[in-house]
Amino acid sequence: MTSIEVQALTKEFGSRRAVDDLTFTVRPGRVTGFLGPNGAGKSTTLRLVLGLDRPTSGTATVGGRAYPTLQEPLRHVGALLDAQAAHGSRTGRDHLRTLAASNRIPDRRVDELLEQTGLAPAARRRVKTYSLGMRQRLGIAAALLGDPAVVMLDEPSNGLDPEGIIWIRELLRRLAGEGRTVLVSSHLMNETASFADHLVVLGRGRLLADTPMREFIHARVQPSVRVRTTDPTALKAALAEHGHDAAEHEDGHWSVRHARVDDIGRLASAAGVPLLELAAEEGTLEQAYLDLTATETEFTAQPQEA
Repeated sequence: MTSIEVQALTKEFGSRRAVDDLTFTVRPGRVTGFLGPNGAGKSTTLRLVLGLDRPTSGTATVGGRAYPTLQEPLRHVGALLDAQAAHGSRTGRDHLRTLAASNRIPDRRVDELLEQTGLAPAARRRVKTYSLGMRQRLGIAAALLGDPAVVMLDEPSNGLDPEGIIWIRELLRRLAGEGRTVLVSSHLMNETASFADHLVVLGRGRLLADTPMREFIHARVQPSVRVRTTDPTALKAALAEHGHDAAEHEDGHWSVRHARVDDIGRLASAAGVPLLELAAEEGTLEQAYLDLTATETEFTAQPQEA
């Protein structure tokens, strides 16, 4: 198994506890989204897994071993924590060749990754001339250089254009489909919802959730039915007669909570209510995430008074 195992992990910086008795497992064959507000401890946890920080207590291992004990670590774990880490005066190709040489990876693999990430045309340009999106692609190329079984990416979509976002989404799904362990930290809820199978959510250094994404959403956001009609009075009466709670919105549509599309369609038809729109309103990852982390956000903007 190439799981990432975090057990009773704690990290203190002076009097501040950044990671607080954290335990979770990231398993192969799925994309695990790593979520949490700013200051939740995500970056610190990733650094602890990669041996960049030492834990105050507890352990973080990859395939049962601490990262610093791995020989030729790029062949086991690929990570992108900071897209600005590459030396600006090196070319993109030389940056990857340096990493490859340190892990006995042949140069042909460098050229393969430059092609896969779309950087081949810019391979001989200095990294300081790269855009943020290009640096992200270079960091991802570096993470995949050793064909690792474990891939850890922090905000991989940052700076990418729409084509790049689609590319990274498909890449993550492919990596998981190949049986790799994939952990992705992100603040983009809609994007995370497009690729993640499982979620690990932190708040103030503590574990808030470790669950399949669909279960996470369904446990916190009740689905509803969206209805639009030319006769709102008749619709409201028909819904009330059957015990349904409905709310009207400014644009004229109604939301019927705790209901199914089939049931609302049948009762509207029986009551002769003309429908212009009838659709399921599924809960979103963003709604569920905000519901869970509302009290765990360290930095919150206050609404301004009019």
